[in-house]
Amino acid sequence: MKDYVHGYSKRESERLLDQADTLAEILHYDTQFPPGSKVLEAGCGVGAQTTLLAKKSRDAEIISIDISEDSLNHAKRAAKKSGIKNVEFQQADIMNLPFEEESFDHIFVCFVLEHLLNPVEALEELKKYLKKDGTITVIEGDHGSCYFHPESEEAVKAWKALIKAQQELGGDPMVGRRLYPLLDDAGFEEIVVTPRVVYVDNSKPQLVEGFIKKTIIAMVDGVKDQAIKSGLVSSTQWEKGIGDLHKSAEKDGTFFYNFFKAVAHK
Repeated sequence: MKDYVHGYSKRESERLLDQADTLAEILHYDTQFPPGSKVLEAGCGVGAQTTLLAKKSRDAEIISIDISEDSLNHAKRAAKKSGIKNVEFQQADIMNLPFEEESFDHIFVCFVLEHLLNPVEALEELKKYLKKDGTITVIEGDHGSCYFHPESEEAVKAWKALIKAQQELGGDPMVGRRLYPLLDDAGFEEIVVTPRVVYVDNSKPQLVEGFIKKTIIAMVDGVKDQAIKSGLVSSTQWEKGIGDLHKSAEKDGTFFYNFFKAVAHK
């Protein structure tokens, strides 16, 4: 994986945790692993999804890995704070895992493929560690599915700058729409992909705060320096664009975004 487009700041860690809490019901109402099963969370980051997985599958054994030692330390602290007992953390690279092949019943991958240069290769590698008929769950967003009101030229430029910044690092911010073909190319079977729609208006104050402000706008704001330095927008355009994005969180504003969740068998 190349550089993480959003950086590894304390603010980004907080954004990821806010995002996980806000989207828990939308993304994970059907995420649960059987008692006694062995689960690999590949690319756990700061543990934003880990505590949700562990709480919904308390009798499963979860091993959460990440390549970043700093992120793992965040994840360990978050798990300890939540009283999680059924997770083991290990520093490891998805492309060079320290486990025996066919040793996991399930693999969970969330917001990881979007940052990889070759997601099919990563999925093929992960498949080696699944038992026969084991399952993989993959969740990704799709930045091309974003619509908001009111919309201004500068707000659209700011959003497109986020997309371009990730593409410049070799990632795919629209990978959500590709989950079926990626899993199919990696040799998985019985692939089922479902869209997970997030629509926000002023009647949903929790989503206004947790999704528009603490997830979306915080995510866009995180690429400010890179976007301006790369010449994607001017500093004046950026400031107006961010200001206009905030209007989608006001009384007459709305926001739409689509995540995709895939479950497949080995």
